[in-house]
Amino acid sequence: MHLCVSVDKKTYMEESTIRLTFPAMFSETVRRFGNCNANSFVGEKPRSYNETAGEINALISLLEKLEVRPGDKVAILSHNMPAWSAAYFSITFMGAVAVPILPDFSPHEIANILSHSEARGIYVSSALFQKLEGFSAPGFSFAINIENYSVIFSDNSSCSYDPDSRPENVYDVKEEDLASIIYTSGTTGRSKGVMLTHRNIVFNALKGRVIQPITNTDRFLSVLPLSHTYENTLGLILPMLSGACVYYLKKPATPAVLLPALSEVRPTMMLTVPLIMEKIYFNKILPSFREKPVVRSLYRIPFFRKKFNAIAGRKLKQTFGGELKFYGIGGAKLNNTVERFLIEARFPYAIGYGLTETSPLLAGASPARSVFDSTGPAIEGIELKINDPDIKTGQGEIWAKGPNVMKGYYKEPELTSEVLTPDGWFKTGDLGVFDKNNNLYIKGRLKNMILGASGENIYPEEIESLINNIRFVVESLVIQQKGKLVALVHLNLEEFEKKYQNLKQDMSRQFELKKAEILSEIKDRVNSQVNKFSQLNKVVLQPVPFQKTATLKIKRYLYT
Repeated sequence: MHLCVSVDKKTYMEESTIRLTFPAMFSETVRRFGNCNANSFVGEKPRSYNETAGEINALISLLEKLEVRPGDKVAILSHNMPAWSAAYFSITFMGAVAVPILPDFSPHEIANILSHSEARGIYVSSALFQKLEGFSAPGFSFAINIENYSVIFSDNSSCSYDPDSRPENVYDVKEEDLASIIYTSGTTGRSKGVMLTHRNIVFNALKGRVIQPITNTDRFLSVLPLSHTYENTLGLILPMLSGACVYYLKKPATPAVLLPALSEVRPTMMLTVPLIMEKIYFNKILPSFREKPVVRSLYRIPFFRKKFNAIAGRKLKQTFGGELKFYGIGGAKLNNTVERFLIEARFPYAIGYGLTETSPLLAGASPARSVFDSTGPAIEGIELKINDPDIKTGQGEIWAKGPNVMKGYYKEPELTSEVLTPDGWFKTGDLGVFDKNNNLYIKGRLKNMILGASGENIYPEEIESLINNIRFVVESLVIQQKGKLVALVHLNLEEFEKKYQNLKQDMSRQFELKKAEILSEIKDRVNSQVNKFSQLNKVVLQPVPFQKTATLKIKRYLYT
C-alpha cells in the first residue's frame, strides 16, 4: 500500500484558478496526491496516481501512432476495471472525444453508435470483442484490447503499446471542448448522443464534493457501469479530484461477490441505484421480521418498528464494511418504505437527482440533510425552476440552467432545440414540486403521465409506489390499455413459494389460485388508497423481471 496522508481541505480553494478540464485537474491531483492509491480491482494492489499518469501518457503515445487527433471520437466498450479510467483519460487528455458504450448494448446498438459517432477506433475488452464482429465503417481503423493495451487491429500494423513511451505533442484542452458523447439507454427507446464538455463534467463533480466532502483517504467501491454518466462523473471524476481510491469488481455484483468485497475494501463511499437497497430490504431484512408471529405483530407498531430497524441498521452498516459515510442513491425513485427504513436505521444514505444531459447531478443533499421523499435542493451553481406550475398542486416540468447542461445532442439540432431554450434552460421532462425549504420532490416523467378518460392527469409512478410496498411484489408497471389502467406485477416467487410450499406440493392448481388471490388483493388494496381516476381495472402477473436500463429503471416503452 502507498503511504498517503490526509490533505487539508483548504487546498480545495486552490482549484478556483485551475482550468476545468480533465488534464488540468488530473495534473493538480498528481501534484498533491501522486503517491496516493488511485484505483484497483478488489483484492489487488492499487496503482498510485503517479503510476496511472505514466500509463495514461503511454496510451496517448499509442493513440498518436494510430493517428488520433484532437476532436476525433474513440469508443470504449468494456466492463468496469482500472484500465477503463486510463483509456478514458488517454482519449480526453489529448483533446479527443470519448464515446463510452454500455456493455449490455446489443451488437446492433453498438454498430449504430460507432457509425453515428464516426468513431476512429475503440478500446474493447476480450469478452465483448465478439459484439464488433462484422462491423466496419469509413474511418474506423483500430481496436485496442483494454486489458493489456495490445492492438487487435489497425491500419498501422507496426503500432504497439510501450509502457515507457510518452506523447510527442502537447495538447491545449479547453473547458468548452467536447469530452464525451454518451449515448443514453433511456426508457423512451431511442438512444441519443449527449455531448458533454470538460467544463460540464468537472463543474458537476466539484459541486458534488460540496454536498459530500471527499478526501484522499476515502475509498469508493464501484458497482455501476462507468459508461453511464452517473458513475462516470461521480464515481470516476469526483474521486480523482480529491485523490481518493476506487475499487472495481471483477465479476457482476451478486451477493457472493459483493459481500466479500465490502468486507475487504470497507468503502467509505458508494454510488448505487434504488433497486439494490430495495432488494436487500424486501428479500433479507423484512422477511427476518416476519419469521416469528410475535415480532411480526410488534413490527407493525411504529415504536417497536423503529427499534427493530435501528438494530437492523447497525448490522447492515457492518455488512457494508463498517466505515461507510455516504451511500448515494440515484437513477430512479427510491421506494418510500425502504427510505423510511434507512432513516430509522440511521443508515448514511443520500438521494440525488439528475440526467445524462446535465452531467448528471441537479439536486442532492448529504446524509445528514436528507429529507424524506425528496432529492434535496438544487446543487450549488445550478438554477432549477418549475415551469408553468399547476395552480392547485404547484407541480410542473422541472427546468434547469447551469454550467453542467449539455452542449446538445450530437447531429440532432432539432432534438436539441426541443429541450434547450434559446436562453439556456434545459427541459428535463420530469414533473416536480418544491417545498417551502426549496427541497425538490419528483412526481414522475412527463412522458409517462397518463391522460384519464375525463382529462385528469394520472401519474403511474405514484400507483406503482403503492403496489411495490405490498408483500411479494418486486416491481410493477402501470400502463393504460383501452382506456383502462392495468398493473403488470412481478412477484418474488422465491419468497412466495417458501410461504406456500405445502400448496405447491399438494396441488399445483391450488398454488396458482393463491397467486391469483395475491393479484386480486393487490388490486383491492391499491384501489382503496387512490382516487377514482387512478383505480386499477386489472392486475396481471409479469412472469419474468422487466427489462431495464443501466440504472435499473424499467424500459417502459417495451410494455406500452
